[in-house]
Amino acid sequence: MRYTELGKTGMKVSHLAFGASSLGSVFRSTKEAESIEAVEAAIEGGINLIDVSPYYGHYKAETVLGKALRRIPREKYYLSTKVGRYGKDGVNTWDYSGKRATESVYESMERLGIDFIDLINVHDIEFQAAMEGGLQKVVDETLPALVELKREGVVGHVGITDLQLENLKWVIEHTEEGTVESVLNFCHYCLNDDKLVDFLDFFEQHGIGVINASPLSMGLLSQRGVPDWHPAPKPLVAACAKAARHCAEKNYPIEQLAIQYSVSNPRITATLFSSANPANVKRNIEWANQAPDWELVKEVQDIIGDQRRVSWANS
Repeated sequence: MRYTELGKTGMKVSHLAFGASSLGSVFRSTKEAESIEAVEAAIEGGINLIDVSPYYGHYKAETVLGKALRRIPREKYYLSTKVGRYGKDGVNTWDYSGKRATESVYESMERLGIDFIDLINVHDIEFQAAMEGGLQKVVDETLPALVELKREGVVGHVGITDLQLENLKWVIEHTEEGTVESVLNFCHYCLNDDKLVDFLDFFEQHGIGVINASPLSMGLLSQRGVPDWHPAPKPLVAACAKAARHCAEKNYPIEQLAIQYSVSNPRITATLFSSANPANVKRNIEWANQAPDWELVKEVQDIIGDQRRVSWANS
């Protein structure tokens, strides 16, 4: 496992990181005991960054993760969670006010059974971009509330997350230098979309650590195929399915190639994947510690062709 400092945070994190969204039964029904084993397998395999959110499973992921963390020494991991996106009784909600952000941090710590959050993120800021106050509210309210918690020693570092890279850049440009210490972006450094590389110079110039997420592009890059809810346009889905078949013919699962590709760029500190299956966790760690077949990478990207860098709106 490779360990790299996340920006200027001092946190040396593993190049493969564990996303706990699956623990909230976001993608399929999960068993709590198996979910806890998955977290333990991640730590045993050398992963030291765990990312979660109150939004995942509407608090379920944090609750289950908290049970797992009670069995793991605190010095074994860095914990990242978020504010801004929530939900209850199957209904999604958003609140980027400073007051709610502060309350949310303490609620998360209670669910997680910890007294310190290493990295606190403003979750999917594009939703606030579409609401009253726009992204300026993140600048004026959400981030100052989190910075105050950092000053008080409740959290260690502050970051922002979004699908839209342009939103991340805008917020960084409109906040005091050093406020935003890391960014988390998903589906933009994978086999079908490498748009994240266009922004790496900017992030590095500002000393900001970069976390990549969803190496399988939310299931696009899988033999199983995309779930019904996937927002990708049909031509992209078809191109990725064709690429998956090509990899299968080569006896090289596209999931393996996708993970290996996503962790291959040393300028990206860590790549998050999510699974509540301990066997999958162990397999992904093994894959991530191997270099990809670069010839096959080229073949896959040629198959995806003009659908590369085709994206979609968050939902």
